[in-house]
Amino acid sequence: MAARRQAEARARTPDANGLKERARALRHAAGMPDADARSLLDAALTELEAAVTGLDLALGSEAAAGQAGDAGSAERNLLQAIFQQVPVAMFLLERDGTVRRANSAAAGLIGAAPGYATGRMFGSLADPAGRAALKSQLAAVGRTGEQQTLTCGLLGSDGVSACQLTIRTVRVRGDDDRLLIVAVPLRDDLAAAPKEQASEEEDVVVRAMTRRLDAVTAINRLLLENTASSEAQTLQRFCRLLADTMAGWVIVDVLDDGQLRRHSVAGPETEDSASRAQALLAAEPSPESLAVQVASSRSPVLLAHPEDDRAIGVSESGVPLLLLLGGTGVVCVPAAAGGMCVGTVTVVRGAAAGMFGLADVGLIEDVSEQLARTIAVQRSMRRRTEMAEALQGSLLPREPRPIPGVEIAAAHLPPTVGRAVGGDFYDIYPTPEGWGVAIGDVVGKGQDAAAVTAAARHAIRVLGHWSADPVHVLMRVNEIMLAEGFGGRFVTAGAAHLSWQDSKLHVVLGSAGHPGPILVMGDGRAQLIEGGGVPLGIFPDGEADVKELDLSPGDVLFFCTDGLTGARSPDTGYFGDQLADTLAGLAGRSPADIIGSLQRGLADFADGVLLDDVTMLALRVGEPPPPG
Repeated sequence: MAARRQAEARARTPDANGLKERARALRHAAGMPDADARSLLDAALTELEAAVTGLDLALGSEAAAGQAGDAGSAERNLLQAIFQQVPVAMFLLERDGTVRRANSAAAGLIGAAPGYATGRMFGSLADPAGRAALKSQLAAVGRTGEQQTLTCGLLGSDGVSACQLTIRTVRVRGDDDRLLIVAVPLRDDLAAAPKEQASEEEDVVVRAMTRRLDAVTAINRLLLENTASSEAQTLQRFCRLLADTMAGWVIVDVLDDGQLRRHSVAGPETEDSASRAQALLAAEPSPESLAVQVASSRSPVLLAHPEDDRAIGVSESGVPLLLLLGGTGVVCVPAAAGGMCVGTVTVVRGAAAGMFGLADVGLIEDVSEQLARTIAVQRSMRRRTEMAEALQGSLLPREPRPIPGVEIAAAHLPPTVGRAVGGDFYDIYPTPEGWGVAIGDVVGKGQDAAAVTAAARHAIRVLGHWSADPVHVLMRVNEIMLAEGFGGRFVTAGAAHLSWQDSKLHVVLGSAGHPGPILVMGDGRAQLIEGGGVPLGIFPDGEADVKELDLSPGDVLFFCTDGLTGARSPDTGYFGDQLADTLAGLAGRSPADIIGSLQRGLADFADGVLLDDVTMLALRVGEPPPPG
């Protein structure tokens, strides 16, 4: 009985060997330069109908017989081979839309390897704009059994291929019905010559490699040039450049105390890009989002055809972000280097930009690693700068220590170019029978210079407590610096001892390579007191220059570092050339007014650009304090 049914099925089944030969002939004909694409497709569809009918009958006869005989198995295998080789894209689906099998033409249409589509929802292979209609048509065919035809884009390696999809049921006796989708591309290049296709493919590969190399070079240059910039600026510029490179949306999330926070978003420049970017920025990564998973595992993830529209989260209004961006592919990688993860980089690409490949994932991984290294360097520099600033803050008194009978004002201006901390210092301290004033500058900048500044300032202060001779103090500091080494750094310094003698303020000035102060007399005359001596920390037999002055009430003694005298204007003039005249014009004014006027004048002169830090100290002599 079973043998009779199988024989009847074979009698009704089209000649399988003939089908195979005709399919091979159609495939060869499609490769000819003058091939008629439309007639070939019509013929292929005719053969397809025959193959489907044969497959249905063969499988049905086997199910009815309860077992597959040798002849039935051979027929089935042959028909399955024809299914794979027929030059028309075919997808066999379960009733729920899961792809059970796709033939070689279907794999080529979506730009994937054979077997890639198996197990995926067919909707994930379609253009997001047509997914809703596709799902409705699939449901209608499954419900009614009536064939449906619609136009829908399928996602391929080069973008979206507009296709005509024909959906019908395949009935197999003894098994659930399945859906068969036949996809016919709506284009006229099906008959392109193989040689021309190969040449075009080679050109595409070369262009892609060149574009990736240019992208890596541009992003690495951006990161190198922004090492000294703020972290926020670096992340924003990186995000913008990568979005332009990948022709998609880029989302950068940063780890903050173990919590992933949204930081930067960039995408194509379209009319609604601003609103979409705002929606992305407002949607913090949820625990279920892809970014959080990647940050936790520190492993990259590629979703070539994401099936979950909520993979990268939802907007505040509940719209899946993937749908909001029209995303058909997602790559998310950790921004990590040297065991430290600073966050994640997510790239979302639309259908028109094509599918992500492994080369794209590699590029995104490489530049994200460089981003992490740059952020690590910036954070290290910031910590060092903060430490140096804290150290230097301890070297610059918040308020000058008062001296009886003397009015004092001081100011320190950091450089406006670069963030390295300078080595300026000043101090006012008690001495035997008077007061000491010290001002100085350490060669170099940064944390090391600040450490030398601390050593020099504290050495002057301690020695000044025991000696009223500024020259003796400076020479002992020189010995200390030579003994410690300090990496070859040296210090220019000025020290003064102030004491009241009758109605005069007697000043003994010691200089070790530092610019001398300017004396502004009450009558408006200004006199530069020449400095001298050798900077501290260079020679063991260095000498300090010494001068003595007697100041009357109303006189002003102005100290500064070389950041003030060396400040330059846009036309390369030096502020030091006009300093004495400027001070003379400020005669009779309080130290606070003098310092304030000089700050404003310096900003105008240098057009706001200071290459070195500036320290100023003004002392105005008043009436001597009462005895005792």
